[in-house]
Amino acid sequence: MNEANNDFWQSHSMKFLECAFRADRQETVHRADGHGKKTGDCGDTVEFFLMVKDDRLQTISYAVNGCVNTNACANAVIDLAEQRPLDEAWDITPEMVSAYLETLPQDHYHCAELAVGAFYLALADARRTLQHAWKSNYR
Repeated sequence: MNEANNDFWQSHSMKFLECAFRADRQETVHRADGHGKKTGDCGDTVEFFLMVKDDRLQTISYAVNGCVNTNACANAVIDLAEQRPLDEAWDITPEMVSAYLETLPQDHYHCAELAVGAFYLALADARRTLQHAWKSNYR
């Protein structure tokens, strides 16, 4: 292992590393209660799929096409949001994501903004779906 690779593993928190390399939540869900997709200026794309039960985020999955920092941020959003009421999930911010990860590089803060932006789009879509539940059968 060269010194540059060694620095990566040593310079990140365990929380960051767990979120960066976690892939078990990556799933495309057809007919999700909420869906949001956003592409950042960097070219990374994050897509969230929300399943809601009793106005609470029951299950959240995602798809990502981007760097390890974007993957970490998407997983952090899910950790912060799962099982929360929809109205409380709007309180999640890029600052919270960065703090949760502990060692998100400052030059990749835009990854937290991207993940939260895609999540907000999914929340808005879920709210629309729940207000017009009959439409969910035609997605």
